[in-house]
Amino acid sequence: MLPDLTAIRTEFALPDGFPPEVLAEAERAAAGAAAGERFDATDVPLVTIDPPGSKDLDQAVGITRSARGFTVHYAIADLGAVVAPGGALDAEVRRRGQTVYLPDGAVPLHPPVLSEAAASLLPDGPRPAVLWRLELDAQGETVSVDVRRALVRSVARLDYAGVQADVDAGRVHPAIAPLPELGPLRRELAVARGAVELELPEQEVVPDGAGGWTVRIRHRTVVEDWNAEISLLTGMSAARMMLDAGVGILRTLPAPEAEAVAELRRTALALGVEWPAGATPARVLAGLTHADQEPRMLALRRAATTLLRGAAYESFGPGVAPPADPGHGGIGAPYAHVTAPLRRLVDRFGAEVCLAVAAGEEIPAWLAEALPVLPELMSASDRVANAVSRACIDRTEAAVLADRVGREFSVVVLRADPGEVFLPDPPVIARCSGTLRPAEVATVRLEEADPTTGTVRFASP
Repeated sequence: MLPDLTAIRTEFALPDGFPPEVLAEAERAAAGAAAGERFDATDVPLVTIDPPGSKDLDQAVGITRSARGFTVHYAIADLGAVVAPGGALDAEVRRRGQTVYLPDGAVPLHPPVLSEAAASLLPDGPRPAVLWRLELDAQGETVSVDVRRALVRSVARLDYAGVQADVDAGRVHPAIAPLPELGPLRRELAVARGAVELELPEQEVVPDGAGGWTVRIRHRTVVEDWNAEISLLTGMSAARMMLDAGVGILRTLPAPEAEAVAELRRTALALGVEWPAGATPARVLAGLTHADQEPRMLALRRAATTLLRGAAYESFGPGVAPPADPGHGGIGAPYAHVTAPLRRLVDRFGAEVCLAVAAGEEIPAWLAEALPVLPELMSASDRVANAVSRACIDRTEAAVLADRVGREFSVVVLRADPGEVFLPDPPVIARCSGTLRPAEVATVRLEEADPTTGTVRFASP
């Protein structure tokens, strides 16, 4: 039985295509995308690193060693130069909020003439970009930050698996030659800051090779983690600029409460996982084995999700003070979204704030007017995107298991109350009734698998 992905699009009222006036404006914007005065950085070697086949390329990176340590150039697609405030295109992307991904195709934030062509950092010629230049010391700490509009040129379109294979073989593209040194430095700084990385098994829906869909675990490469650290570095730099200037929009998450940390420590000790005196959750989680199906590790990582609750967007500016706690508990520092404007609305506005601050200018009136409404726009689009992603996974899980109701399976117990288990093959996370103990390997019976609702339910004898 196949999951009905069309029904999911209908259920969540996902748009099918763009209105004619939006497409017309996008075509005009694409024709003049590189217009205006820009810093010429086409001599800076940059590469993109994305999943294979990606066309909406938000970021291009170049890393060199310097006398101080490292110089990072991070080019971001310049949507602020092509989306006119107050136009039909601006109104449409505000309505959408972000790209929504489904197994059978994405519902894009911007028309493809922009997101997959004129505004994407493809390696087929100069592209307009917001170019960050980050000077770091030998330990990977930030020394100075600069951001400006520039003309850039990507010299190669790489993917994670290919870069990982090159790293493993001891050959790295010259544009990112120091990445194997800088990446681990930034990861260690993240742990020292208290950044919480759960690293739970990440499910994705993929073709099953027989005309249908199935669920599998997506394995992150080390290179993907290193690349993410460069993005986080840029977002933290943007947040610092905003806070210093007293204007901007942050992605916030409360720091873990003391009782939540104490409860996680008790769980770890009950599972037989060592928690040294004074160790932070970040340090303990970073030291766990990465074996996907090691029961104790799965149970502890699942328990750690209680540390990361209450994510929000918070804007501030003239007459509105920054949040009392501007930090992001999962990152261990204040953070702003600025690195994915092709796929997320708020990044375009965050970049415009930083460009104005770096130039010593007041933010324009249209931007000041937009900042207060962005938190609700982004929160609403997050709710839709998360619900769609969950529905795709849940209904595919149920479809894969629909003909196995009544059978028994060996599972790893993630939680006891409410009961939640992980079935390794096919990789399914579902509710389970009965008496359970976290981290035990239990035999359970599949009671229900309904592809129309995505309900999968097990029971322990």
